[in-house]
Amino acid sequence: MELLEPIQLGKLTLKNKMAMAAMTRSRADQNGIVGDLTVEYYTQRVSAGLIFTEAIRISEEATGSPLTPGIFTNEQIEAWKKVTKAVHENGGVIIAQLWHTGRVGHSIDRSGKLPLAPSSMPVQGMQHFTSQGLKDYETPQEITVAEIRQTVKDYGQAAVNAMEAGFDGVELHAANGYLPSQFLAESSNQRSDEYGGNIPNKARFILEVMQELIGAIGGNKVGIKISPFHPYGNMILDDPASTYTYLIKELNKLEFSYVELMKRSPFFPSPSHYPEDDEVEFFGKMIQQTIIANAGYDKNSAEAELEKGIAKLVSFGTLFLANPDLPERFEKDATLNELDKATMFGGGEQGYTDYPFLKE
Repeated sequence: MELLEPIQLGKLTLKNKMAMAAMTRSRADQNGIVGDLTVEYYTQRVSAGLIFTEAIRISEEATGSPLTPGIFTNEQIEAWKKVTKAVHENGGVIIAQLWHTGRVGHSIDRSGKLPLAPSSMPVQGMQHFTSQGLKDYETPQEITVAEIRQTVKDYGQAAVNAMEAGFDGVELHAANGYLPSQFLAESSNQRSDEYGGNIPNKARFILEVMQELIGAIGGNKVGIKISPFHPYGNMILDDPASTYTYLIKELNKLEFSYVELMKRSPFFPSPSHYPEDDEVEFFGKMIQQTIIANAGYDKNSAEAELEKGIAKLVSFGTLFLANPDLPERFEKDATLNELDKATMFGGGEQGYTDYPFLKE
């Protein structure tokens, strides 16, 4: 089975081609510090060739949802050191996903401060999970150019902090409707300055952040996650194919490790003007870096994806959440644990570290 074969990703040697995708679990404390349960959670899943952490806030300003971890204080960095040490001691490889939520937040969990976004345009058609339950999205404040430049620096510092914490690399979360992807979409960016108005300007923020990350820690430790046709977070682009084609061609000029390419979800249908093409086939042939295919794969579809030869790895989300020993289950064609959706966000060990292994 190709999924279980080892692979080289930059300077990282991975035991198989199965990655654990980033998944928000909301198990940090009020100060964004992860605890012993998080150490156990990631250590349980070291049979993945590569682990992506849940999205980690790069700054206080990046905060969107409650009980999500950060990597901008000494206490947060020290807490992550326990995670990376345990993962490495058990033969795992772990990458920190760097996160700024932009308009996907609420003042309730931001000390009363409205979120920042490319333009003052709220998320439509959804509600936000806050510490006080589901709330309608607020109209965000338009981020200034000075704040944009500070945010780019914050990403670079977060990458440096991730290296101090012992991570094997970082991934820019530029998918799922968070700040980087908000710059690309007309539904969230109506700026008329150098960060809006045309495709090169709208792609500028992502490219500047990638350059900052590469400059901070070296391109062999940097990757990016994108979701070109996935409209989650009210991401509606006038011309997604042209926008992402431009972005990819500009990313090709940079030296970094991989692109995690997220496919659209059947639960969030794309607008009618979007192409119906398969994202991995449509964009994959343009991408010069190693491609990690993401979203909705099972054993058979992942194996078929690798056999096409475009993607070199596949990342699995909820299958790894519910099955800490997923590679072994694939190898033995064993029954999979069922996901408990009610315990995905927040809480303690239930639905977090208590999913049984095969041997149990």
